[in-house]
Amino acid sequence: MRRSVTRKLAVLAVSAAVVSVGAAAPPGSTSGTAEKVPVAVGYGGAVASVDADASAAGIEVLRKGGNAVDAAVATAAALGVTEPYSSGIGGGGYFVYYDARSRTVHTLDGRETAPQTAGTDLFLENGKPLAFADAVSSGLSVGTPGTPATWQRALDEWGSRNLRTVLGPAERIARDGFTVDDTFRSQTAANEARFRYFPDTARLFLPGGQLPVVGSTFKNPDLARTYEELGRKGTGAIYHGDLGEDIVDTVNNPPVDPGSGWNARPGKLTTADLRDYRAKLQAPTRTSYRGLKVYSIAPSSSGGTTVGEALNILENTDLSKASETQYLHHFIEASRIAFADRGRWVGDPAFEDVPTRDLLAQRYADTRACLIKDDAVLTSPLAPGDPRHPVPCATGGTAAPTTFEGENTTHLTVADKWGDVVSYTLTIEQTGGSAITVPGRGFLLNNELTDFSFAPANPAVHDPNLPGPGKRPRSSISPTIVLDRHDRPVVAVGSPGGATIITTVLQVLTEFVDRHLPLVDAIAAPRASQRNAAQTELEPGLYNSDLRTRLEAIGHSFKPNPEIGAATGVQRLPNGKWLAAAETVRRGGGSAQVVVPAP
Repeated sequence: MRRSVTRKLAVLAVSAAVVSVGAAAPPGSTSGTAEKVPVAVGYGGAVASVDADASAAGIEVLRKGGNAVDAAVATAAALGVTEPYSSGIGGGGYFVYYDARSRTVHTLDGRETAPQTAGTDLFLENGKPLAFADAVSSGLSVGTPGTPATWQRALDEWGSRNLRTVLGPAERIARDGFTVDDTFRSQTAANEARFRYFPDTARLFLPGGQLPVVGSTFKNPDLARTYEELGRKGTGAIYHGDLGEDIVDTVNNPPVDPGSGWNARPGKLTTADLRDYRAKLQAPTRTSYRGLKVYSIAPSSSGGTTVGEALNILENTDLSKASETQYLHHFIEASRIAFADRGRWVGDPAFEDVPTRDLLAQRYADTRACLIKDDAVLTSPLAPGDPRHPVPCATGGTAAPTTFEGENTTHLTVADKWGDVVSYTLTIEQTGGSAITVPGRGFLLNNELTDFSFAPANPAVHDPNLPGPGKRPRSSISPTIVLDRHDRPVVAVGSPGGATIITTVLQVLTEFVDRHLPLVDAIAAPRASQRNAAQTELEPGLYNSDLRTRLEAIGHSFKPNPEIGAATGVQRLPNGKWLAAAETVRRGGGSAQVVVPAP
């Protein structure tokens, strides 16, 4: 039964908490010496990420007087070293910031953009869509990187330290090295074949032609030099300088091994695409749930609208008193409905008329919530509703199936002693991105443009996610900050996982808010993910439980997924205390740290 599973996870988490209350980075150390524990409680600020060295980099900046924004950039830069297959300066992301002084939430859209040459036929060849594998490991898949611009814009708007200072810890890790773990080796192994297509990638990530050995020290001197250059010259080195020219040359002339036989189709990125790129400062999404204010990222990501709509659908169901079966049933159905609407309505608002406000209206959610029955399951793919002209319980129309998104990204959450909070998800799309390393620069390029629809998912329905010149592909990234009625932070969460990000964040929030699990237990609980598909994905803790049988009796159909998401979060506690939480098991467990541990 899931309840017993949850109890076991809770016992494990409490045990971890007892051990990890003292989890703080050694002063000045960010080179493989920080202990990796999933929960920490203390003062002076907190950082949670998937990696101990990265969390320690953020803690180092907080300890030296930096704020949450400074620490978030430092942590992200360190993840670009230790989690290079999930993030880095060759990618993009979405940044959500809570300003304690004004008690307001702000966001940055740092999503990659398509080249100005891109049309709706970007991934068509001879009139037919490319195979996904052919598109990924190519210059065609690479969007204009947005991560460096996001870092600089965040520091300019809200930071207290300069880029050179906050890149310092990451530069040191890249130069001195970090310890290879099972996750890094297994991710390298999963990409070994395509890494060998590109000699620069193979030289970096397959040292001596072999997979990196667990326990060995992995160094990236090229990336250390790149970070040093960025610190010295600023991000203009990418958007107006030599580093950017190297990116353009690499995208348009992928440095492929001729003997590999791989057709690394060239892209058409230009220095003008880099020069014109901007990380967009924009208003967050906001919805109310159980008297709390839930803020997230607005389109071009679908995260804020889809999580928000699902919460609104669940608003009038008392999940705290529901059985485990009914809780998951309603969670799954709300996810199904929200994804049906996402597929039809959400794209880049610079190109598409996205009804963001209408999607987040409680009155619209109520017209969709009435589709959910306690003893029956909706059929997928479910047709979307029309948020501008809502019709209660409408089931007509043509469905827009959910398109594929790569599942490896990374998320970090940070809080500082002043009460500021950052929830930041960054990515190069799938594990290993495009597999193309910029020669001599030490980082992989993204494959974010494969998040576009290669062709309309359903020719009978307008697809808002087709490629276009300068367009941002739709994302599922959902960095979220929850405030109380006095506009003080309650919790901040986020996760990697492609389209499963949305269901992961939704489940963590409902487990925490409705089911009253401690944050680390809400993160550790076994997950389900329904994305308007015929089958719902279940992690083993649910798939191998009696709960699955009870849900199947209602009409649900399931398939196993070994791992869904890898969340982190921070929670405000009384008297200036913070709790940082990360995964206990997924991706080898995460790293929660605080500046000053509670006694």
